[in-house]
Amino acid sequence: HGWLEARHSFSFAGWYDPDKFNFGVLRVLNDDKVAPKMGFGQHPHDNMEIITIPLEGEIKHQDSMGNSSIIKAGEIQVMSAGSGVMHSEFNPSKDVPLKLFQIWIFPNKHNVEPRYDQFKMDVTAMQNNFLQLVSPNQDDEGTWIHQNAYIHMAIIEEEKTLTYTLKDPNNGVYLMVVEGKTEIADSTLNDRDALGVWDTKSVTIKALTNSRILAIEVPLQLN
Repeated sequence: HGWLEARHSFSFAGWYDPDKFNFGVLRVLNDDKVAPKMGFGQHPHDNMEIITIPLEGEIKHQDSMGNSSIIKAGEIQVMSAGSGVMHSEFNPSKDVPLKLFQIWIFPNKHNVEPRYDQFKMDVTAMQNNFLQLVSPNQDDEGTWIHQNAYIHMAIIEEEKTLTYTLKDPNNGVYLMVVEGKTEIADSTLNDRDALGVWDTKSVTIKALTNSRILAIEVPLQLN
C-alpha cells in the first residue's frame, strides 16, 4: 500500500485463501511495517480481542474510550472491542519505520463493555522461558482477554531446547518464529515461519540459532 507493507498469516482485507482463514479462534496475525508519519485513521471494531505487539518503533493510539497513548517496542497493547469502539493508530516518528504484530482473537463473550490495557514486557524473563503475556484470567501474569487463549513469548539461545506446555490440552498452539532458526515438530522454521500444533500436551522447540518465538494458544472450535 506504499506506506504499509503488510504480511498476513490468515486471509485479510484484499488477500483471501480459503485454506488460511483462521487457526481456531485465532483470526488474524498480521506482520506490518508502517512508514513514518503514516497509519490507520479512525475506524470501528466490535466483538474482537485485538492484541498489538510493536517490534521496532512505536505506535500512537487513540480511541473512543478516551485512551490516548504511545506503545513502544517491548510493550504490548490489548483492546477488547466488545459492543463497539472506534480507534486510530499511526507511526508518530518522523523517520523511524514501525514494525508490529497485530493479533485478532474471536471472543467467548459478545457485546461486553470495551476495555483497553497496555504493559511493558519483562524481556529478561523471556530468556529461555515462555513469558506469559495474555491469558483468560484477570489475576494472572500479563493481561487478559475474553477467551480461553494464552499468548507467550520466549527468547531461546542457540542449541537450547524449550518445551511449551499447553494450558488446556483441548487447545492448539500457533508458533511463529519472530526471528532465528528453530526445529519444531520435525520441521525447520526460519524468520517469520509458523506452524499450528494440536492434539498434544506439549511442543518442544530447539533453537538452531538465537531465536525469538511467539506462541498463541487458542481453542480450536469457534464459539
